[in-house]
Order: sequence, then structure tokens, then C-alpha cells
Amino acid sequence: MSTTPTRRQALFGAAAATTALATPSLLRAQSARPPAQAPVQRNVSSFRTQYWQDHFDTLGVATIVADTQSRALHYWNADASDYRVFPTSIPISEELTKRGYTEIVRKKVGPDWTPTPSQVERNPELRYMPPGPDNPLGTHAMYLSWPAYLIHGTHDTRKIGRPSSDGCIGLYNEMVAQLFAITPVGTQVRII
Repeated sequence: MSTTPTRRQALFGAAAATTALATPSLLRAQSARPPAQAPVQRNVSSFRTQYWQDHFDTLGVATIVADTQSRALHYWNADASDYRVFPTSIPISEELTKRGYTEIVRKKVGPDWTPTPSQVERNPELRYMPPGPDNPLGTHAMYLSWPAYLIHGTHDTRKIGRPSSDGCIGLYNEMVAQLFAITPVGTQVRII
């Protein structure tokens, strides 16, 4: 009888050794949980269910709830037959986060962008940008009744799911196009 392992035995042995080495790490990763009071900072997996009734008396022409903690935008049409959830970017700091009730007052395909005075103060290199691939507003923008606050797209997909905006709610360009198509001017919005 040969003591030299067969190829199959060698492969099985290597796989078993790798699994044995990885197992403690896997167990630690699975058992390491953040404290109950710590907020979860994930993208899609942290979406919390929202109910329009918790925020508005009626649906109006349509309703949007932008949840900055779970980084999701919730949309309902006028009769609640269409409910959608979109992943979003959120403001980079609490000072830039405006919360409360507003509404969509204007919509634009191919928006241009002018930095606000506070943006120029933080970054003096910022300049006006016409529509196009470098424009931070992406392909579509919906302007809120609050000056300089928008729901818009982004060409930089790394921003979605992260604190990355100067106060606006950003969506993937494909998703903001979907939302833009179904959201009428006058849609009530709450940012929480």
C-alpha cells in the first residue's frame, strides 16, 4: 500500500485545511454584532419600511419620503397602487441635512448646475456646469420648494448609499429617470 496521497486526497486535504483555517474568522465575523444602540450603516440591507400614513394625512398627487438614516427614497402614487423604494445618497454632514416637509415645484431633464455660495466657500474651484457627464446633478432633477435642495441623479455611482451630497438626495441616473417619469409637480415630500 502506497503512503503517497492521490491527487483527489491532496485536493481534499488542502480544501479541508483552508476551511479549518478560515472557520475561526468566519465564526468571529458572524458573532461580532454591533451594540443594540449603534445604527446600522449599510446600503440596501438597511432599508426600513416606511408608511405614508406616518407622515401625511393624504397621498395628494403623489408622496415621497426620503429617509436619510436608511438611505432610501420611498414613493407612492396618488392611490397607493404604485409603491417604490430607491437607494439614495445623503448629505455629508448634519449641517447640510435639511429635514421636514416640502414639495416638488419644478422638474428638468438635463439640468445645469451652479454651486451655491457655501459650496464655493468650501471649494473655491467649483464653477457652473452645463448638462453633461461631469454635471453633479446627473440626467434629471426635481427641484424642491426649499432653495438649492433637489432630488437628482448622479453620474458618480459611488455616491449612492453614502453620505456624499451637499444636502440633496441623489439617485442612480436610471432610477431618477424612473422616478422623474412618475412624479408630478406638486408631489409632497418629507425628508426624515
